[in-house]
Amino acid sequence: MKKNYKLRKGYSALLLLGIMTIMASAQETDQTRIKALFDTALTQGKAYDWLNSLANQIGGRLSGSIQAEQAVDYTRDQLDSLGLDKVWLQPVLVPKWVRGTPEFAYYETTPGITTNVPITALGGSVATPPKGIKANVVEVQGIEELQKLGSANISGKIVFFNRPMDATLINTFTAYSGCVDQRYSGAAEAAKYGAVGVIVRSINLRLDDFPHTGSMDYGDIPVAERIPAAALSTNAAELLSTSLQLNPDIKFFFKQNCKQFDDVTSHNVIGEIKGSEFPNEVIVVGGHLDSWDLGDGSHDDGAGCVQSMEVLQLFKKIGYRPKRTIRVVLFMNEENGLRGGTEYARWASTTKEKHIFALESDAGGFTPRGFSFDCSPEDFEQVQQWKTLFEPYLVHLFEQGGSGADINPLKTEGLVLAGLRPDSQRYFDHHHAENDTFEHVNKRELELGAAAMASLVYLYDTYGNAKSK
Repeated sequence: MKKNYKLRKGYSALLLLGIMTIMASAQETDQTRIKALFDTALTQGKAYDWLNSLANQIGGRLSGSIQAEQAVDYTRDQLDSLGLDKVWLQPVLVPKWVRGTPEFAYYETTPGITTNVPITALGGSVATPPKGIKANVVEVQGIEELQKLGSANISGKIVFFNRPMDATLINTFTAYSGCVDQRYSGAAEAAKYGAVGVIVRSINLRLDDFPHTGSMDYGDIPVAERIPAAALSTNAAELLSTSLQLNPDIKFFFKQNCKQFDDVTSHNVIGEIKGSEFPNEVIVVGGHLDSWDLGDGSHDDGAGCVQSMEVLQLFKKIGYRPKRTIRVVLFMNEENGLRGGTEYARWASTTKEKHIFALESDAGGFTPRGFSFDCSPEDFEQVQQWKTLFEPYLVHLFEQGGSGADINPLKTEGLVLAGLRPDSQRYFDHHHAENDTFEHVNKRELELGAAAMASLVYLYDTYGNAKSK
């Protein structure tokens, strides 16, 4: 009996030693592969050159514009040049909103004494009358104040939403979420009380002269009853607020010429490497190809697009053949409709493809800090085991939370969604503004983000997720 016990104990020890050896070997392989991805991204990457062309040869890519279609053609051609197994365009019906001639605004303290202020129409807004709008101003800190003021204090006036981002919040995306409602729904709510127009403080922590645009929505308000909406730069908002305290009878004037046209056909751009062992299991990596028209959309979201393309380029460059199908999707129309993400999810559901992991980059091309995951506790436990592989690259902030707007429609039970999380402190300085341009993207930071994304995709390709095992 003692002999059998000793034999069993010996076998168990050998088995444990074997398992530990296999695990150590796998970790060493993973470390080697990830180092190769980072080394290649930093020395042979294409993302920065791709972004240069996207930003400086094409420019801002508002959905439905000529530039958006040029971006579709350009990125399709670049994916074709990588020798992928398949590249194709997926038709998407998108809104077409045109800004028109530059907006103009001033406020008048006394008749004939005016101060010009930087302003930009919000995406989806109606135009002002041809001669513009001039009216008294009522300043509020949020939508909830409108009901307190009532029609008696709002009717015939321009509502000025002046709630700033909360500077005490270290996560600037949380600060953004805390005040974006006044931009998105402010005009619809103010119109209910008889306002003739809306101006909104730009959602930006920095004081500067760049007004930031962004999407807004009128809900079910009839077209004839919609009021124009625009954003002021943060400096202009501060100046107007101070001036109103000194003289509540200030009149504000603004003129904009934007117009909404019928929807037009655009495309998602898709390329893939077919899986060698599990071709029916799909891993998606992507960003949104459209941008606002004020800058060239380098951070939002040209960076995410070229980083996603780079994932496939890196795999090709190091000779890695994935087990599962790795697919890059450059989504159209995230900024003012989310039509690309919705259409891709609808198509994936129709074809009954098995998506196991989706990763989005839509937070700028700044230094990567880690990833956020929308997943089950079991999947997050698996992710936590990989943190040490990212520690040498300082990309090991792993947290449960959101992922990305374009991949969120894919969400089903068992699918892991993730978002690249770069340092966010400078992002909203450029978000939706004229200074979202190529010169504000650092080449090395962009490349580090692409390598981090490729590394996470590699791990999911190698091990799958909790449901795929």
